[in-house]
Amino acid sequence: MTEVDPGRIVFVLEAGPQHASPLGTLHGGIICDLADAALGCAHASLLEDGETFTTLELKINFLKPVWAGKLTAVATAIKTGRTIGLTECRVTDASDSLVAFATSTCMTLRGEAATGR
Repeated sequence: MTEVDPGRIVFVLEAGPQHASPLGTLHGGIICDLADAALGCAHASLLEDGETFTTLELKINFLKPVWAGKLTAVATAIKTGRTIGLTECRVTDASDSLVAFATSTCMTLRGEAATGR
C-alpha cells in the first residue's frame, strides 16, 4: 500500500518469476489479489469505528499479459450507501498501460454482524 486517501487506495507490486503461472505469464490470481486488496481497502477507508465489511461480488477483466515488472492498482469508491458499496480498480503496468479492470460490491457490517470480523 503506497497511498491512502478516503475512498482511494493505491497498491504497488513488483511482479517477478515467483508469481508466474505454469504458462510463464503472471498468474491471474496474483493480479486479482492485488486488485481485491485495493478494492477492499478503498471501501474500508470510508467505514466508521466499529464497522467492517464483507465482499459480496468481485469481477475482474484481464486485458493483457504480464511477465514481470511493477504493477500499480488504484482503487476508488464509486458509490457508498448505508449498506452496499461499489468500488473499481485499475491495474496498470510500468508504462501505465491497463492490465486489468476490476469491480467489487461490498456490504458494510455494523453492531453484532461486525463482531469478530
